[in-house]
Amino acid sequence: MSLLEVSDLHTSFFTDEGEVKAVNGVSFTLEKNKVLGIVGESGSGKSVTAYSILQILAGTGKIVSGSIKYNGQELVGAKESVMNGIRGNKISIIFQDPMTSLNPTYTIGRQLMEAILLHTDRNRQQAFDRAVEMLKLVNVNEPEKRMKQYPYEFSGGMRQRVMIAMALACEPDILIADEPTTALDVTIQAGILELMKDIQKKEGMAIIMITHDLGVVAQLCDEVIVMYAGGICERGTADDIFYHPCHEYTKGLMRSIPTAKTGGQRLQPITGTPIDLLNMPKGCPFAPRCDAAMKVCIQRPAPKKQLSDSHAAACWMNEKNTIKKAVEE
Repeated sequence: MSLLEVSDLHTSFFTDEGEVKAVNGVSFTLEKNKVLGIVGESGSGKSVTAYSILQILAGTGKIVSGSIKYNGQELVGAKESVMNGIRGNKISIIFQDPMTSLNPTYTIGRQLMEAILLHTDRNRQQAFDRAVEMLKLVNVNEPEKRMKQYPYEFSGGMRQRVMIAMALACEPDILIADEPTTALDVTIQAGILELMKDIQKKEGMAIIMITHDLGVVAQLCDEVIVMYAGGICERGTADDIFYHPCHEYTKGLMRSIPTAKTGGQRLQPITGTPIDLLNMPKGCPFAPRCDAAMKVCIQRPAPKKQLSDSHAAACWMNEKNTIKKAVEE
């Protein structure tokens, strides 16, 4: 049995303008000790998928249909008391911006201890000891002294380490990292990623890494989901995605990142703007931005094609290539 099973998840936000279908039929599984990457540009539904798992959506957000199972236990429709036992304790999250996630009026120690006291049966002294232990784990120097300091006294990288410590304090089975290296410089980013790899090995937990940075995916992830317009357009191993991309959107993402071979050459950005989720097209949502789009792409969404045991994509170009290959043979 998988640690986490998400099946045909649909999550919408109901606004004055209409229904925004932020997550549209997402399905995936997560195994123990594995790292799953969820990639896509802003507005693709990555974070909303994570918030749906923990059911921490904004007031206008609602899971319309689908299933989310943790260790076989259904979470969709679960009572708040059940979810309180899951959040932080079994499934934890690192939010995007540590400065806005940490309360500026409370010390780092108080915030760490609050999470531990809320989700475990430790007393205050045990919570203090655990908080110090976690700061040591994430390589924060002088942890006892740091416990008495406020978030503004920490650098961006150190605040992110505190957020990781807070997320891991209750020993969760699953860690959701939502853009954990956003706004950090390259050196600090590398340090945070190395830290997460080390902790994942030590603690043996599963990680969902949400990012728009394919470099992060290459360093950390075993399996990758590429999302666009609230749906999954491609899924495969990191090697599948990087060396054999089979969706035109994934190919566009790959062309837009610099490599040693592109030195001195212009990168090729994906043209156009993301789709309006209030007015979804009847065909492939990427068709208006796709250089290879055909008539069928505009008329009908592409079926998911299983390219190998580990690799699947929903793109009409795969059907075209299959027919072309059959004709040539």
